[in-house]
Amino acid sequence: MKNSNSMNEIILSAGAIGSPQLLMLSGIGPSDHLQAHGIKVVLDQPLVGQGMADNPMNILTIPSPIPVEVSLVQTVGITGFGNYIEAISGLSLSFLLSSSAQRLSRDPGLFVNKIDQPFTVPTKAMAEAAEIINAIAKESFKGGVIVEKVTGPLYTGYLELRNTNPNDNPAVTFNYFKEPEDLMRCVLGMRTIIEVVNAYPFSKFRYSNMTVQALIDMMVSLQLNKRPRHPSAVFSLEQFCIDTVMTIWHYHGGCQVGKVVDNDYKVLGVDALRVIDGSTFLHSPGTNPQATVMMLGRYMGEKILHERCSHGRK
Repeated sequence: MKNSNSMNEIILSAGAIGSPQLLMLSGIGPSDHLQAHGIKVVLDQPLVGQGMADNPMNILTIPSPIPVEVSLVQTVGITGFGNYIEAISGLSLSFLLSSSAQRLSRDPGLFVNKIDQPFTVPTKAMAEAAEIINAIAKESFKGGVIVEKVTGPLYTGYLELRNTNPNDNPAVTFNYFKEPEDLMRCVLGMRTIIEVVNAYPFSKFRYSNMTVQALIDMMVSLQLNKRPRHPSAVFSLEQFCIDTVMTIWHYHGGCQVGKVVDNDYKVLGVDALRVIDGSTFLHSPGTNPQATVMMLGRYMGEKILHERCSHGRK
């Protein structure tokens, strides 16, 4: 696993889902798990696929009696407890819902059931769910969505192979809200949203006869995920957070720095192989990680070029 020519190396940038999956398929990962799939173990690395996390998101949709500006996320508030509060309005709600429908169709391997274990949703059920969401998305909607996202989060999960087909999704368990502090921060985030909705400046954007409780009831009635609904979700913000949690696709972990790769993003125990993407993150901000990933790529690109130029001058 050594290569004396530092100019020849492989850089893996397949993302938080793809990079740990490809390492495992290449024989780098937990030996017992690889052997169970008939994969020859090149390097026993039990931490590949560990530390998987996603910023859990919960939302409140507010119908408006007046037209509102169409926008994606333009307003971002960072609370004192670290959560991000974001607003989406107008027809972009259709974009949000149709994106959810597309993910329902494409990524059955990423869903978890009521005990947070991976499972496969039948294709017919996925198609029906996507059809329902698309029907909602096509309706003209006046109003917006206020989102709260938990930073971190503190509790993480894991990724495992389903099979040896690289085109099939692996099984991922994110363990949303298994850490009480993550759940507490979600509750605080929802309370912040409720304060915003109840504030006087917001009054012209909501129907006077539609209470916050009615808005919560409406969210609980929507099939935002494949989790079961509990009657207490309409009264308990803790249960509301658990039952209506959504992904914002901020996946990270699986090939973390200091565990799977070193500070130069080289895979520990392997020469001439680096992983440079969100799978190396130990934590993720509550807002979109795209800029962070781009800065990481730029920084490491410059560093690798400098290393190669220095090597060439020797």
